[in-house]
Amino acid sequence: MPFDESRRGRRNKFLVVVDSTPECRVALRFASHRAKKIGGGVIMLHVIQEPEGATEAAHWISVAEQLKAEQREAAEQLMQDLAAEVMQDSGTMPEFVIREGRTQDEVLSLIGDEPHILALVLGASPGKEGPGPLVSQLAGKLSGSFRTPILLIPGTLSDEMIAELT
Repeated sequence: MPFDESRRGRRNKFLVVVDSTPECRVALRFASHRAKKIGGGVIMLHVIQEPEGATEAAHWISVAEQLKAEQREAAEQLMQDLAAEVMQDSGTMPEFVIREGRTQDEVLSLIGDEPHILALVLGASPGKEGPGPLVSQLAGKLSGSFRTPILLIPGTLSDEMIAELT
């Protein structure tokens, strides 16, 4: 399907939920190549999960805060590492978004907040246990509520296949 020329100039962006999985890198590479093709950008979203039970008692609050600080630092380092790959593939610096909460809620919220998101790009795990919880949640029962297409990228896609598809 050809790119809708009326969208040009609006800096269309591909949203990729990033983590340290191999399928995330494949999805990010796909999004970067598509962004370059249409003159768009990439938004990398990382969601810090709240530690289970850590805020139930007052004495755990400082532990939870320390965990969040460590998770934020790790997320920022991950984003910096991945940004170099995006720069190489797309020629532009990606946007970084770090949020706290449930991943599916934060994805929906960001899509609602950012009108220039052209597509949500998710990497599907090739493992026997399924494509991954986020893919199952967002591409399953929630997909009909999106205003944005969801692109599911197999985690086994080679660089050559990505080049052919984009």
